[in-house]
Amino acid sequence: MKRIAALTSGGDAPGMNAAIRAIVRTGLDKGWEVFGIRNGYAGLLSENLVQLNARNVGGILQRGGTMLGSARCPEFKTEEGRMKAVRVLRQNEFEALVVIGGNGSQAGAYEISQMGFPVVGVASTIDNDLYGSEMTIGVDTALNIALEAIDRLKVTASSHQRAFLVEVMGRDCGYLALVAGIAGGAEAVIIPEVDTDPEGVAQELRSAYERGKSHALVVVAEGAYYNAERLGLYFQQHRERLGFELRATTLGHVQRGGTPGAFDRLLATRLGAAATEALAQGNQGVLLGLVRGEVAATPLADVVAHKKALDPRLLELVRVLAR
Repeated sequence: MKRIAALTSGGDAPGMNAAIRAIVRTGLDKGWEVFGIRNGYAGLLSENLVQLNARNVGGILQRGGTMLGSARCPEFKTEEGRMKAVRVLRQNEFEALVVIGGNGSQAGAYEISQMGFPVVGVASTIDNDLYGSEMTIGVDTALNIALEAIDRLKVTASSHQRAFLVEVMGRDCGYLALVAGIAGGAEAVIIPEVDTDPEGVAQELRSAYERGKSHALVVVAEGAYYNAERLGLYFQQHRERLGFELRATTLGHVQRGGTPGAFDRLLATRLGAAATEALAQGNQGVLLGLVRGEVAATPLADVVAHKKALDPRLLELVRVLAR
């Protein structure tokens, strides 16, 4: 192994830069040339390449987002596009590719590996919906940003005896909403994985009001059918029943843009270093993630074939703790 490339793909996540830094510096330590591919798979197809050295990745550890950039690439989803991607990699004499990203990114990594080109994935998405890693890069930071917002909203909610609907990110996965709801003391959590009856949520809010609570909180995952907008419309018809005056806040992309915390910097560094070590040992076609607290490799075939499930006991915990 003498020459590798790395790219970041999909939604940015706090800690991606720490992973890039680890890949570059551990690769250099092995005597390799390391290149970055700007703007994900789109940059790969357009040969937007930059050679990286130790100084290129200095001072990026604490930066959110990705210094390499990310972009959508419909062309890569076609067989012709993927064939072109492999051709570009071979023409530039790369011997392996490291893909930092979530489900869509690793599906692309799997397709490239199936075409005979060595690839390893690094688990990175704030959604935490990637099979093969209990926690992915960016989750902890995004969760703490959401939690800080929830704590602030609860202060003003208590001052005015209001209920708040707080919508968090997570695409089709309810992990961020569920964990933020538990840590933030929510009366109810709404996630895509479980059908929600808005009438039941209305009763939860009324019950909290009758128990003398000074505020109430409902955390909603953006991918749920009854997101904050739909719930707000429903509750407008039942405002008097709720007891509380209701407000809605959508956190949106503010959760992506935070400075990575210690957990995400360390996780990203460990996974990035593990990626180059896997390649050095001839282990490819795998995703590097966190399993039972340790860095572990999961075949990309398993990653794309399985869906990561939430622990249903956590939903019951929300109900019990909301008393």
